[in-house]
Order: sequence, then structure tokens, then C-alpha cells
Amino acid sequence: MTRRLRFAAVGLDHRHIFHLVGENVAAGAECVGFCPETSDNRVLDGFRERFPDLQSLERDRLFDDPTIDFIVSAAVPCDRSAIAVRAMRAGKDVMVDKPGATLLPQVAEIEQVAAETNQIFSICFSERFVVRACEAASRLVAEGAIGRVVQTTGLGPHRLNRAIRPDWFFQPERFGGILTDIASHQIDQFLHFTGSTDAELVSSAVANHATRDLSDFQDYGEILLRSASASGFIRVDWYTPDGLPTWGDGRLFLLGTEGFIELRKYVDVGGRGGTDHLFLSNREGTRYVDASTEPLTYFHRFQNDVRDRTATAMPRDHALRVTRLAIEAQRNATVLS
Repeated sequence: MTRRLRFAAVGLDHRHIFHLVGENVAAGAECVGFCPETSDNRVLDGFRERFPDLQSLERDRLFDDPTIDFIVSAAVPCDRSAIAVRAMRAGKDVMVDKPGATLLPQVAEIEQVAAETNQIFSICFSERFVVRACEAASRLVAEGAIGRVVQTTGLGPHRLNRAIRPDWFFQPERFGGILTDIASHQIDQFLHFTGSTDAELVSSAVANHATRDLSDFQDYGEILLRSASASGFIRVDWYTPDGLPTWGDGRLFLLGTEGFIELRKYVDVGGRGGTDHLFLSNREGTRYVDASTEPLTYFHRFQNDVRDRTATAMPRDHALRVTRLAIEAQRNATVLS
């Protein structure tokens, strides 16, 4: 009989904590409690509404409990690395929201502690792992439906929702900047779908076009990546209009040697209802795939990795490689006027 894993939530600062907990429970693990410390009481209230039976416990008790197998966290981005390091030193694996860190020294420390403790450090890149269309695309690419993927274009628009954002959201030293934060999703997808183990940062740029009263904030970013076998373009922004019925028209284009795939992850502006729309064109023709029932696999695979000490959810160094590239893109970005 497969042992049921136990986990706890530490860092309730972003709403992504809802799926970190919910999807792990759905995958079979038991959430034994959460630390109620937060920078945004709306997140805490939403958490308690979704998980009314979970026990609120002091952070130290959760780290010190030897029966807890892993910690999940959606803390303020600049605080995530310290939580991960403490958890790993306490003998627990870690799943954090993106970005996993905001500074290169934090990445180096996570890497060192993970190596010393043999604990798993994983980032839940929700724009891939909680998007069923991405799961379907991964399956189709693995089956050879479009040949070898040689280029990706990832678009990550978001709605700003300025009035309900916590203070740290507008402080680059705390959330990392638009490329460190949002574009980590698209970097992850580039490496995954092209089968690249690393990439070169060719260029990056950021801008503040629409929020000039927030002098340190950036509402637009772009990156050009190149690996040994593929190239990728990334565009992220905070311009989603109020008239769009969701928080962003996230899209991914995969160009293969024998066809291409387009994902309209959250909305089809062409008129189809729902989410998870996939369009495939190859030698057999062109077809639409409703991917809304495609199974999510990351959380099951992560839990199997915790039990078996394997790396099926993502390659062991993938999370930190993505984080490094995102931080370097942010640090080296040209500032557009």
C-alpha cells in the first residue's frame, strides 16, 4: 500500500497557495496544518474559506514536526528561499510558487543546501503544471506530433488589479521584477518543450508604459533565449483589459519541424467557451483539441518523487536553472522608454 504523505503550508502571501494545497490534497497527500502568518489578510481569509478544516499552527511546530514530508509555500518572493532552506535542513522536501528566489545568492544557497541534504526543491510553474492544455501539448510533443520543437513563443499577459495588490507587489526588491516573476513561467516552458537543458540569454528588456506614478514598477517585459537546438521569445505584461473575461489571454506557440501547436490557455478570443484550447497543425491536417479534461500530472509525480527519491516531476536542476535565467534576464534588461 502506498504511504500517504503529510505536508504543511508555510507562506500564505499569494493566492497560488490555494492550488499548492488543493492539488496536493487531490493527489493524495494530507495537509496537516498551516502557518497563518501573511502579508495579505485576503489571502488568509480565502485560504480558510477553501480549507476550513485545516489547523492553524506555529511555523516552528511545522518545521520541527518529523512526520511532515514536505512544505509548500507561496510566501513573498524574496522570502521563499529562506523558507525552502529551513525546510530542507529540517529534512523536508519543498514545493514553492514561482519565482523560487529573487537574487542569485539565494539560488546558490538553495542549490548548496539541496545537495547537502538530498532534499527536493521544486517550483510549481502553474502556467504549465495547472494548465491542462499544457499537459496535452506535452503529451503530443512527446508522441512526435509536430516533430522536434525548434522555437517557442510564450505570452504571459496579466491583469494588474492594482487596488487589491499588497504593498510588496510594487517593490522590486521583494517580488523580483516582472521578468524574475512572471517570465519564469515562459522560461520553464521553453526549456521543457524544446528539451533544452540550458539556454543563453540573448537579450531582455523591461518598461513602465502605463504606471508611470509607480517609478520602480515595470509593466512590460520581453526576453529572447537560445539553446543548442532552439530559440524562444517571451512577452509578459500587466495590460489585460477589464473587458476580457479572465485575468489574461495566456498563449503558447510551439513550432516544430513537422507542424505547430497553439495553446489558448485561459480564454479563446475566437469565441469558444471555457479554458484549455489547443490547436494542432501537422501532416495529417489541422484540428482543435478541447484539453479541459486532460489529467494534471505534476502533483502526483512530485509525491512519487518524495516517496521514491526520484525526479519525475522535473529534472533535479530544472527549477534553479529557470530561476537563474529569469534573474539574469531581469538584471541585464534594457530599460525601454
